[in-house]
Amino acid sequence: MRETHLQQMRIWAMLCHLSALLAWILLCTLVFWGIPLFLPLNILIPFTIWQLRKVKYPWVDFQGKESLNFQITLTFYIVIVIVISLLLVLTSCGIAVTTNGEVNQVTTVLDTLVLIWISFIFALLLLQLFLVTFAATKAYNGQHYRYPFTMRVLR
Repeated sequence: MRETHLQQMRIWAMLCHLSALLAWILLCTLVFWGIPLFLPLNILIPFTIWQLRKVKYPWVDFQGKESLNFQITLTFYIVIVIVISLLLVLTSCGIAVTTNGEVNQVTTVLDTLVLIWISFIFALLLLQLFLVTFAATKAYNGQHYRYPFTMRVLR
């Protein structure tokens, strides 16, 4: 009985991490299909698992907080990149309009931003895949793991 309890605890802790990765894959797939959707599923799904199981399993409480902190941090970084991108687009369009610039200048800036965004999303997915899989494996094995470059919002 005790072994089953420990096994369930480790599985729920692992799911706190893997559910966020699944949510990112779902969101990227929807955007690729042309559905402009930015729901914080990467935060909502682990948050739901954490809320449902944190009282019963202290290990899920620790791992859920760690997973949520990492996902909140990544979402924060993405919002910063979105704001910087919008500022670059507005600046380049403003310069083109005020200097009677050609459409080619604006097109070049937009093409560059699209290329940067595709590279950023690809790097983000690779980072997510590696770190989340590593953290899920550690959680399943009962070992402590802290994500790097993470703001500790939940303590």
